[in-house]
Amino acid sequence: MIRLLFAALALVSTAAIAAPSPEAIAFGARESVEQVSLSPDGKHVAVVAPAGPRGSYVYVVNLEGDPGLKPVMRSSGSPDRLQFCRWTTNTRLICGVYFIAYDGDSNTSFSRLVAVNSDGSDLKVLTARTGENALQANYRGGEVIDWQVDGDEGKVLMTRQWIPEVTTGSTIGQDRSGLGVELVDTRSLSRRMVEVPRDTAVAYISDGHGQVRIMAARPRDSAGYFGNKTNYLYRKKGTKEWLPLVTETFTPDGLGIGFRPVAVDSDLNVAYGYDVEKGHTALFKMALDGSMKQELVFARPDTDIDDLVQIGRQNRVVGASFATDRRQNEMFDPMLRRFANGMAKAVPDKPLVSIVDASADEQTLLLWAGSDSDPGVFYLYTRADKHLTELLPVRSELAARQRASVKPVSYPAADGTMIPGYLTLPPGSDGKNLPAIVLPHGGPAARDEWSFDWLPQFFAARGYAVLQPNYRGSSGYGDGWYQKNGFKSWRVAIGDVNDGGRWLEKQGIAAPGKLAIVGWSYGGYAALQSPVLDPNLFKAIVAVAPVTDLDILRRESEHYLNYSIVDKFIGKGPHVEEGSPARHAAAITAPVLLFHGDQDQNVGVRESRVMASRLKSAGREVDYVEYKGLDHQLEDSAVRAEMLDRADSFLRRVLAIK
Repeated sequence: MIRLLFAALALVSTAAIAAPSPEAIAFGARESVEQVSLSPDGKHVAVVAPAGPRGSYVYVVNLEGDPGLKPVMRSSGSPDRLQFCRWTTNTRLICGVYFIAYDGDSNTSFSRLVAVNSDGSDLKVLTARTGENALQANYRGGEVIDWQVDGDEGKVLMTRQWIPEVTTGSTIGQDRSGLGVELVDTRSLSRRMVEVPRDTAVAYISDGHGQVRIMAARPRDSAGYFGNKTNYLYRKKGTKEWLPLVTETFTPDGLGIGFRPVAVDSDLNVAYGYDVEKGHTALFKMALDGSMKQELVFARPDTDIDDLVQIGRQNRVVGASFATDRRQNEMFDPMLRRFANGMAKAVPDKPLVSIVDASADEQTLLLWAGSDSDPGVFYLYTRADKHLTELLPVRSELAARQRASVKPVSYPAADGTMIPGYLTLPPGSDGKNLPAIVLPHGGPAARDEWSFDWLPQFFAARGYAVLQPNYRGSSGYGDGWYQKNGFKSWRVAIGDVNDGGRWLEKQGIAAPGKLAIVGWSYGGYAALQSPVLDPNLFKAIVAVAPVTDLDILRRESEHYLNYSIVDKFIGKGPHVEEGSPARHAAAITAPVLLFHGDQDQNVGVRESRVMASRLKSAGREVDYVEYKGLDHQLEDSAVRAEMLDRADSFLRRVLAIK
């Protein structure tokens, strides 16, 4: 009954609109290359590319001889979605497929791993089948944690979720439960248990040489939900006994306290992981010889270290990654440090460089390089002759279209704190007297970076100035900047966002009366919550897949194991009422445009339906567009083009832009 009621109140716009503008089609298109992988011998690449508006397909390119494309497999995008493909041998690939299905009550996601030859033959499902007497469905398809075992590239270590079966009247039902690890032959599908399943296990880390060295276990509370601790266990090299390593504790605000291992170096016999150093996340290594010696590897006083640089079949750790004004890599490997310096000279217009993949001997590297205005190009680098070859552009449809440059900026918040962000101006503009948009990022525990972003690039192409603030509550700037989190500390986060709009006006960038706010996910929440602090600042609001009620968001996790954590993260108290835009619809005087996919599992579609209904009841102007069969990212080129065009038309009408 509730579902029918909300369906009736959805207020979904069905009005026909004209064909999208050329800019909307170009910038709304999905990337023409979604993912690339290099074969172990370095002679072939597998490419995942769009097939129609929603689907994807895999093709193989021969780097030696005939460069013709060989189709391998295809997904429709509804409901099957191709996530990735990676080589396990020189002739065989492992691909991940993701599904969202409606089970009669809610949208349910599940994944599967499949193996297929590089010519498209011998497709087999690697994920173990669940018995017909299983007590529940298996939603987790498994994860490959080691791509080469005992020198046999055809065998991998992958996790498996064991589901117990009904054993009444049966002598063959299995009663194992939990996450374990199997050695799986990707050709014959023969499998052998390597790690017995454990109900508390949530992840395993291999050393890249076939031995599982670390297990992450999360005990559950009395209600069956995950608690706030993750216990890490390890085993010494060449042994089977699990020993306690460290415990990471999560605060109610979502911060982790303690060392969190993420990779193992077998040669050094250490675990790499993250811990806090002087208020910022830093990279450490911890000895796995029983001494528990922890040593700082790399830290910055001004920003968090948030990623590893890894290379090769063993995922060897060769560096660390962080973002200041722009993304940078600190390379530990001397050869790769010299290589990185050489790349800066070879492609000076593309300063953002990352290693995507490598051959088994690491003599051939697959690279990506891009910039703020360039979506990037994939390159092949051969160390023997130091030759760099351009392979594929990430967005071929934008090759002939002018893109905007992005400038790091900072502006003062009301309390004097300087808020970092990025300003994108229309190409050729003097940056004055423009229609302007504040575009807060999602998360809230995320941040914007100096890189190509199709959303602000589209608006800049249509003549808008776009400010992307990294408000307090964003990640990457240390624990102090994080505050309590963007929901509990919503007044600070939304205040910073609003101050960004005021800065645009004071600088003369925003023309009088032509300031709007646009956001996706938490950014959509910020857009809708901004009028609660200042109802007259923004003249138009566009929100995509927004959070609109904190209590609804909290209850969306009730059927998931992390509910206890989400419950504490959002919390209870006055901030839930005060910080939920759906409960303050009357305070929103600016016209609102909402978009949401009906299979969104990050933020349930009910949130936009409730928001649209409340705005309508309050007599406010609202248009709500709901897309069938799409989730949080709206990964459909035609839908994104239509969404961009609708948003642009809406803003031009409300802001009276000629």
